[in-house]
Amino acid sequence: MAESSSTSGGDFLDKKSSLNKTLGQMPKLTEILVVDDEKMDIRRLRATLHLMFGYEINVREATTLSGAIDEVMKKKPQLILLDDDLKLSADRAHDSIPYLRRIGYEGPIVVVSGVATRNRRKDLLEAGAAEVLHKDDVDSVRINEVLPKILATIGFETKPTA
Repeated sequence: MAESSSTSGGDFLDKKSSLNKTLGQMPKLTEILVVDDEKMDIRRLRATLHLMFGYEINVREATTLSGAIDEVMKKKPQLILLDDDLKLSADRAHDSIPYLRRIGYEGPIVVVSGVATRNRRKDLLEAGAAEVLHKDDVDSVRINEVLPKILATIGFETKPTA
């Protein structure tokens, strides 16, 4: 039993070490917009992003598509994390993404979905999402796994390791 727990502890430390190494290579993000109708989910994402990038990153929030459009019009973020189902305004991500594109947002949109099935993921990627994350899997390790690929698609390059 002790061996099993030390293995999982070792795996955790390996992932954390890899996360720290990758974060050191990432470009500096300064503006992220989180669009979610659940304040608890916004707080969790904000805390995760501050853990990853520090407190100097500006994490703005919106609870509806119209609020997201207002925020993008004020200042374009480098990344949008968009809830798949905004119940307050009955907006779904596959419908919201085209609106965000029409107002000139060209950056990556990562959809956070409670229903990240293979078909749903395919639909969201076809609608213009850069990535789809399951709500239960959103943590610093998972974001770190997808962020370098997403940022490379918009011209951000990771710094080579020394």
